[in-house]
This record gives sequence, C-alpha cells and structure tokens, in this order.
Amino acid sequence: MAKKGARVIITLECTEAKKEGRPASRYTTTKNKQNHPERLEIKKYNPFLRRHTLHRETR
Repeated sequence: MAKKGARVIITLECTEAKKEGRPASRYTTTKNKQNHPERLEIKKYNPFLRRHTLHRETR
C-alpha cells in the first residue's frame, strides 16, 4: 500500500520568455507542501533564450 504524503508534482514555467515573445520553457519537479506551502521560484536554464531565467510554480 502506497503512502499518501505531502510531496506533490509541480510545474515550473519561465517568467521572462513571455515578456520577450518567446516560447516559455517548462520543468516538472516535486516539492513538500508541508515544508514549503508558498510558490516555488528557482533559476533554471531556458534553451529558447539561451540563459538562466527565473521559473515560477504554476497551478
């Protein structure tokens, strides 16, 4: 029987690509909702812009 934990799968989407009219890069990862209830923000690589940009959690 599988455990039901606080860890959920989330999607991270680039915030800077929309401003420049480029496609937004997306990453999927997991986070623990009990330890981090707020939205996650991480700098990740955007291959369309060819640089590291801020990626935020989407709902």
